[in-house]
Amino acid sequence: MAQAPTSPPAPPPASTPLLQGFFRLTNVQKVVLLVGVAAAVAITVAFVSLARTPDYKVLFSNVTDRDGGAIISALQQINVPYRMSEGGGAILVPSDRVYESRLRLAQQGLPRGGAIGFELLENQRIGTSQFVEQVNFQRALEGELARTVQALGSVQGARVHLAIPRPSVFVRDQQKPSASVLVSLFPGRTLDPAQLAGITHLVASSVPELAPSAVTIVDQAGNLLTQNPSAREGNAGLDAGQLKYVQAVEQNFVRRIEAILTPIVGPGNVRAQVTAELDFSTVEQTAETYKPNPSPEQAIRSQQTVETIGDNPRDASGVPGALSNQPPGTATAPLNAPGKGAAKGAPAEPASPGNTHREATTNYELDKTITHTRAEVGAVRRLSAAVVVNHRREVKEGKAEATPLAEAEVAQLNNLVRQAIGFNEKRGDTVNLVNAAFNEAERVEVEGPTLVTEVTQRLLGNANTVFWTLAAIVAALFIYLMVLRPVLRDLARAGERDIASREAYAQAMAAAAGSAEAAPAGEGDTGAAPPIRTGGRGFEADLQAVKDLAKQEPQIVANVVKDWVGRE
Repeated sequence: MAQAPTSPPAPPPASTPLLQGFFRLTNVQKVVLLVGVAAAVAITVAFVSLARTPDYKVLFSNVTDRDGGAIISALQQINVPYRMSEGGGAILVPSDRVYESRLRLAQQGLPRGGAIGFELLENQRIGTSQFVEQVNFQRALEGELARTVQALGSVQGARVHLAIPRPSVFVRDQQKPSASVLVSLFPGRTLDPAQLAGITHLVASSVPELAPSAVTIVDQAGNLLTQNPSAREGNAGLDAGQLKYVQAVEQNFVRRIEAILTPIVGPGNVRAQVTAELDFSTVEQTAETYKPNPSPEQAIRSQQTVETIGDNPRDASGVPGALSNQPPGTATAPLNAPGKGAAKGAPAEPASPGNTHREATTNYELDKTITHTRAEVGAVRRLSAAVVVNHRREVKEGKAEATPLAEAEVAQLNNLVRQAIGFNEKRGDTVNLVNAAFNEAERVEVEGPTLVTEVTQRLLGNANTVFWTLAAIVAALFIYLMVLRPVLRDLARAGERDIASREAYAQAMAAAAGSAEAAPAGEGDTGAAPPIRTGGRGFEADLQAVKDLAKQEPQIVANVVKDWVGRE
């Protein structure tokens, strides 16, 4: 009995043709292929990483070395990638983490701005002189004030210089402190008068006995931002506050005019401008007035009467001298003089009067008026109003026509404007109301941006990211189409050929085994093909045995090929 053919112990085939083709390569070819694939993958990953690299923006600029080191350490602790610009003048972080990083660094007090604050006093050495302590305290106070001023939104940097004189026991030798502030503003930013006043009072309140008038503020261009009050009073022009007040008064009158005329002529059909002349002079006057005393209604304030009566006869009066020593003249008797023997009941002759003096003093109340007058600052001297009212629009036969207002209506509107602004003819107010047609330009409707436009704008805004993304896609396609795809295709074809050869070999072995079993067991045919011995000799030996079988038994090989064709 002939031995049945068995299949060769070939290595187990790969699961895919690609792996089968890879196993057919030599070791050198395998290494080269792996290195090429790794290089292609590395290039693709590099392009993808560049495409995904975030856009870096400035976190802080112009920081000191001390603050820069503290900021970098803090960024490393919170795992925020950073970069240093050329020259180390700025610290860059991803654009989507700029504000988050600033807030988290601000929580730690960074950056400190280079100015040294009260932390300078934390490490005081024993034996420090009083002068050094005073200097350190002044430096710390200047640094703290600079940090406070830098907290303002418009201030990029600040420096404060304090001139604090040494105290003296003599009053006449005492000097008041002064301060100078240098502010560096952001581009395009300014400080309004309210902010300047705030900085001035902030510095003045932080230093004892420092008056706000002794604080000077200068910007980075050397412009003096503060002004001495005495110089401001001597300036004939208006300051910013007064100009702002004038504009507010004028706008208030304009709103009054528009508010009273709009319901009559319609919205958008009235234009008004008001010019106000205000008096900002400060006048103080004190007057004292005395009125004449009206006698019927006069009130007596005080009255004093003095009367003196003397007993000395009037004959002895006079000045002693030659005239008083002359003898008296001839006596004459009065005609009606009574005799010596007058009746007992007759009245006695009155005695001659003596020396009498009477003095009366009367004080009356005086009318006195004291008037203290202070003129109002910003009083209106004169108003000039110019008002233009549009023609009335009427629709006639489907067409809009502009019709001028009647004179009575114009006069009525003029009176309304006068009442609205408080017209005063004595101070010279004027109102000019004109009825004219407005020259309105044609309205052009602007279409909103379309979806394509918005997408294009967004893409242009992220041009860097889009460029690297497209470059990564193009590089990946190039590597795949020009390198990986041909290599993988060749490996797959080689693997398919090997798999087909193994299948053919297995089918030939199966056909040979079937032919040997079909022959009669007892017949000794000398012309029969010898059995195929397999097992342990390798694929080449088995393949040679199959070739010999094909030469000796072409019919068997023909049947195998016929079977393959029938299956396909």
